[in-house]
Amino acid sequence: MDPKELPSNVRDDEISEETKKLISSLPSRIDYQGNKICKYQGCWYFYNTLQGVLNFQRGFQPQDTDIILASYPKSGTTWLKALTVALLERSKKHSSDDADHPLLYDNPHGIIPFLEIDVYSESSSPNLAKFSAPPRLFSTHMPLHTIHREALKHSPCKIVYVCRNVKDTLISCWFYSSAIYKIEPTRSVLESRFEEFCNGTNYFGPFWEHILSYWRGSLEDPNYVLFMRYEEMKAEPRDQIKRLAVFLGCPFTKQEEDSGSLDKILDLCSLRNLRSLEVNKTGQSINNVEHSFFFRKGEVGDSKNYLTPEMENKIDMIIQEKLQGCGLKF
Repeated sequence: MDPKELPSNVRDDEISEETKKLISSLPSRIDYQGNKICKYQGCWYFYNTLQGVLNFQRGFQPQDTDIILASYPKSGTTWLKALTVALLERSKKHSSDDADHPLLYDNPHGIIPFLEIDVYSESSSPNLAKFSAPPRLFSTHMPLHTIHREALKHSPCKIVYVCRNVKDTLISCWFYSSAIYKIEPTRSVLESRFEEFCNGTNYFGPFWEHILSYWRGSLEDPNYVLFMRYEEMKAEPRDQIKRLAVFLGCPFTKQEEDSGSLDKILDLCSLRNLRSLEVNKTGQSINNVEHSFFFRKGEVGDSKNYLTPEMENKIDMIIQEKLQGCGLKF
């Protein structure tokens, strides 16, 4: 396909000379789709994404009220963004059924942009005028140690991380990347994605290091990092959204619960409803990704329909080895 049709973070046409020099010193490889990818501070990035990471690390100035939503790709990011927007809109007197609710006019990724892919993709000093009213909402796929190194080392801003079963994440990545590259989600593509996942050489991988960075961060300071699990959000949506609201400093009042405010938010942010909105059926993100690509099944355990027993066992063994002794289990 035409390189200009690819998301900007995949292309490598806007890399500074300084970044090119850095890349030449980093471990690098070609991924299953022929894209150049390199390893920086323990994480694998496309070249343009690395440029955004470097710009972020050089230029981001956190505010105490900032909220950063973090995730490994395809782990429930869109849902978490929608829920966060809906929770905070309550303070602006926007109920979930208001005709001017932002979720009706923009995709969650347009409302809460990625730091390394959107905000800092071109410059270390972007125009942040649209984020003037606190709290500022950002998102990231970077591991915690990367965003924590300098920019957030002494900031009390809040980070919410959503974690999903790795097998379901892999399948979601397979379908999503196939849609982006306009190729059929064939078994051979899945097998290539599977090998990269297991080797830890995939985009934003290794997945176990990503998960562990936020898990450890949540244990060290639960007031700073909230660790959420996609499966628990699906099984106990009311309890989990209340937990999120408390962490964000906007807990539900008894009156809100009695009036059905919580359930209205869950309905507004449901995959079924978000997928049906016109903006998500026909819109396109600033990174040249169709909004419809962000909504597939969202089911727990869907990976069993695609992975062989051997593939599942291999992932189970990797998880058991890499997460041993940390207290986190899948």
